Amino acid sequence: MTHPPTGPLFGLRVLDLSRVLAGPWSTQILGDLGADVVKIEQPGHGDDTRRWGPPFLDDGSRDSAYFLCANRNKRSVAIDMADPRGADLIRRLAADSDIVVENFRVGGLVKYGLDYASLSAATPELIYCSITGFGQDGPYRARGGYDFMIQGMSGLMSVTGRPDDEPGGGPMKVGVPITDLTTGLYATVSILAALAHRDRTGIGQHIDMALLDTQVALLANQASSWLNGGVVPVRRGNDHPGLVPYRDYACADGDILVALGNDRQFRAFCTLLGLPDLATDPRFADNAARNAHRAALQSALAPAIATWRADDLLAAMDVAGLPAGRVNTIPDILADPHIDARGLVQPMTRTDGTPVQVLGYPGKFSETPTDYRRAPPRSGEDSGDVLRERLGLDEATLAELIAAGVVAERLG
Repeated sequence: MTHPPTGPLFGLRVLDLSRVLAGPWSTQILGDLGADVVKIEQPGHGDDTRRWGPPFLDDGSRDSAYFLCANRNKRSVAIDMADPRGADLIRRLAADSDIVVENFRVGGLVKYGLDYASLSAATPELIYCSITGFGQDGPYRARGGYDFMIQGMSGLMSVTGRPDDEPGGGPMKVGVPITDLTTGLYATVSILAALAHRDRTGIGQHIDMALLDTQVALLANQASSWLNGGVVPVRRGNDHPGLVPYRDYACADGDILVALGNDRQFRAFCTLLGLPDLATDPRFADNAARNAHRAALQSALAPAIATWRADDLLAAMDVAGLPAGRVNTIPDILADPHIDARGLVQPMTRTDGTPVQVLGYPGKFSETPTDYRRAPPRSGEDSGDVLRERLGLDEATLAELIAAGVVAERLG
């Protein structure tokens, strides 16, 4: 079932011309916040990620779990933009929208009249966000970009994984498509900023988002170490480049994570472990000294930690106000009572009655809460409803477009 949105972006209309993850992640956030998101898909195919499995839903659609993670709170309309009639329908939808999000290659929408210059000429208040691998200019602008390759090119993989001299050492990607996800987040932030500008001036604008730009920006402290300290960051496994101790440790029955952020916490941890001499040892007196002697400190801490049961040490650290945690599996954390209390796992039902579960929006609004009104749609299931409602198409015209293959309904 669906219900009217309640979020802070209620009343805004988003035309989603994006596929895969970065763009759909951004438009899903806008949908969670109350915007009406219309997702345009290719008839007979749909978003590429619908087939990125297994696992798949066993409901006839064979939609993948991957697709389900990024496409709730949207309506799916299947239109062939390569047909001039289809491109015209999408242009009319854009003129009736506040925001367009697309992730075609640079210049790929010009031939359809769906590029920013064409659409903004008719609708100057339009906010248009383009997401590409490398941006709208620069020597790499014509290249396609995927998360994995950007993780490597950006330098992220040079600081992710075990050190080269350890077993299993070498470059490692992050376990989720972090570049796509964070580009979607930055795109959303940028769209909201453009909305604030439009509220003041009445004028829209073009937002140029690039996967490589985003991931380089996210190098944060690691890039700053090079830019401002001349230090080349390297892979350290689970060791922090600056804080010590800040890593995983083996207890008698499993691993825990210890994340101590200051000297006071370090001294309290030494007392808890029964190692008061470590706290007064000049080699470990402050974080800079511990960095210089991190190998010696780890050799002293590891045997003491290994005598504890993980639950006992975590409980003792909690009482002492020291940050620590488990290395959970995904099933572990999704069954955690705190995650349940925070409402992070949301049950939804597709229009055919198929149940799905999604991870909710993490922000909590006191006045305009997010909602979960539309489960991830089947490809094209909303084509007729949207085209009647937004463009006023009559039944004869809609039937003609469906017969010609320009529009499709409820595929898969």
